[in-house]
Amino acid sequence: MDFRDSVYSQSTAYAFIKTFFTPLLRPAFIKVIKSIFYNFFYCQHKNAFFSGRLPLTQVDHSLDEKIPFMPSWVSIYIDFSQFWIRMLTFFLRRYGRKALIPIRDFIYSMGDLYEFAAEVYRKNLSTTKRPFYIARPRFLIIHLLDPHLFCIPSLHVMVVIHTFTMFSVISKQMKDEENLKSQTLEMKAGMLAISQAILFVKQHSVNCIPAALYAMTNFNGNLFPPCEAEKFTSLLFSNYENVSNDVPKSCKVHPCASPKTQIPEQDKAQIKKHILSLYYRFLEEQKTSASWEEPLLRFLADYRNESKN
Repeated sequence: MDFRDSVYSQSTAYAFIKTFFTPLLRPAFIKVIKSIFYNFFYCQHKNAFFSGRLPLTQVDHSLDEKIPFMPSWVSIYIDFSQFWIRMLTFFLRRYGRKALIPIRDFIYSMGDLYEFAAEVYRKNLSTTKRPFYIARPRFLIIHLLDPHLFCIPSLHVMVVIHTFTMFSVISKQMKDEENLKSQTLEMKAGMLAISQAILFVKQHSVNCIPAALYAMTNFNGNLFPPCEAEKFTSLLFSNYENVSNDVPKSCKVHPCASPKTQIPEQDKAQIKKHILSLYYRFLEEQKTSASWEEPLLRFLADYRNESKN
């Protein structure tokens, strides 16, 4: 695949300009900006300033200690927002007006995703032991912008999963999935790398991932049923040998350009087992719950009570 056809070669500025100045896309653009600002930044900073108004749960797990702190993964971690914005540019440039309605629907759905995750955040805050590391300037930005109170479910994981699944959906809508196989694999590698990065930079616990997978199954069970959660988990920490050798080596999240994982195979297996076990526990508890978020809120309450004993 020519790198010019890579999703990772696309401009994020183009997507902002195009969506704002295209009448069909502008309402969706405004909604998603409002949703991200309110549901993630405003609400989180408000809870940090007015602390004690909501219960706060420390969600670290003993398995987190098996994952080394690797600051070099920070550039992959902070790429999660650009990850979905570049996808807009890719489709808009490739298909022009033909892609406007699918892109509009995707942008709306991204705003909905933030609101969906906030159904948990507005009832119970969650955090992890995040090291105060500012040797790299990007970590200083993270500490300034992210009060670190919205860990369960992980929006980072939710955003990249939704972006990857919608990339496949839009490719089919454009009737071009055969010609976009390399780009689809590239997006899968990006989804997995960013999901790993949240653990390596200690922004999330291993508990945050199954919560995100469970949330995605509820957000759109047709696109992310349990079998997809199992596929996702099986590829974590794989350095993408099983994803594809066709992903461009110049891609920012390709294993040739990304830091290697340093986790023993036995530990990887334990972490994956825990992720799937907790994911299926949430699904089982949902059967007798009044709402989709109830199993997550019960988990947070139980975890908080256990830490007090």
